[in-house]
Amino acid sequence: MILIYLIFFFLVLRFTVTLFNFLSNPKLTNSFRQYDDFVSILIPARNEEADIQHLLHSISIQNYQNYEVIILDDNSTDRTFQVCQDFCDRHKRFKLLPGAHLPKGWLGKNFACFQLAKAAQGKYLIFLDADETISDGLINNSIHRMKLNQLSLLSLFTDQIMLTWGERLVVPLMHFVLLNLLPLRLVRLSKNSSFSAASGQFMMFDGEHYKQNQWHEQVKHQVVEDVEIMKLIKGFGYNGEALLANGFINCRMYKSFSEAVDGFSKNFLAGFNNNVFGLFLYLLLVVIGPIAIAFFLSPDLGLFALSLIVLSRVMISLSARQSVWQNVLLHPLQLLCMVFISVIAVKKHFTKTIVWKGRAIRQ
Repeated sequence: MILIYLIFFFLVLRFTVTLFNFLSNPKLTNSFRQYDDFVSILIPARNEEADIQHLLHSISIQNYQNYEVIILDDNSTDRTFQVCQDFCDRHKRFKLLPGAHLPKGWLGKNFACFQLAKAAQGKYLIFLDADETISDGLINNSIHRMKLNQLSLLSLFTDQIMLTWGERLVVPLMHFVLLNLLPLRLVRLSKNSSFSAASGQFMMFDGEHYKQNQWHEQVKHQVVEDVEIMKLIKGFGYNGEALLANGFINCRMYKSFSEAVDGFSKNFLAGFNNNVFGLFLYLLLVVIGPIAIAFFLSPDLGLFALSLIVLSRVMISLSARQSVWQNVLLHPLQLLCMVFISVIAVKKHFTKTIVWKGRAIRQ
């Protein structure tokens, strides 16, 4: 029975974290000040012919003007290079670079970002993924945040576009785990590197600090390089912050259930520091825990636990700009998908079969 009460306590604790995130509202907000700092927008691209034009177009029509865009074609096997070259020929601020051969000891995206930073001239460096689109205000508001809090790194968790039911079963898990476990404001407020979070979908660096420290080189072999960089930045005594994008940047990460499972299983275990026991303890508490509470405790406490779960999903959905009713109704299926993804992630980890975009990932 003590174990059941510990599970119940963990549920209350997670609800408290979710409530803190909801009330503290850690989002990128509008700035009334206008800035003109030179910004380098850096885009690593590998086999992105279907998506990257949308991102490039969204950059070209936004209102911030003092920028350069550098795209690095990371040895694509499709028409990514030609698609990007055609766009660059029509837009003078856009430049395309061919990627060098991947050296031993590096992961592909980390090396692509390292090369991009070498070519960048901006006071601020913004790394974006090729499957995103940005909205007016993103650059200016991000610069304001960098200056306001004297940040070395600002990372944004992008709004997720989900068009199929398969995506809706998997993609919301990212915000669920994040906002249910980590008080996001503490990424900036606490000097403890344990309170670290970041998303590689938007990483904005102070250019001078980046060139002094070569952050991507320091994490060249890390699968979850974004979080590891945030830990490094805090460890070096710099300031970092992670916020929700609040509509300023959107991304459709995957286009089907199988793509989403494959993508999440690539780095889900790495998000738990490759600790298999820690991952399955989390699954036990989050997935099996509520069932145990309902079975062993009184109906009133069971109903109270269910209320905490529903309210948590409501608050997380509203914070992440996702459908409340879909996430509440799909919650049990989403948790089953999380178990499925975890099993695949552990299997890939032990069999060394993690492959992404045609490259094996060694952990």
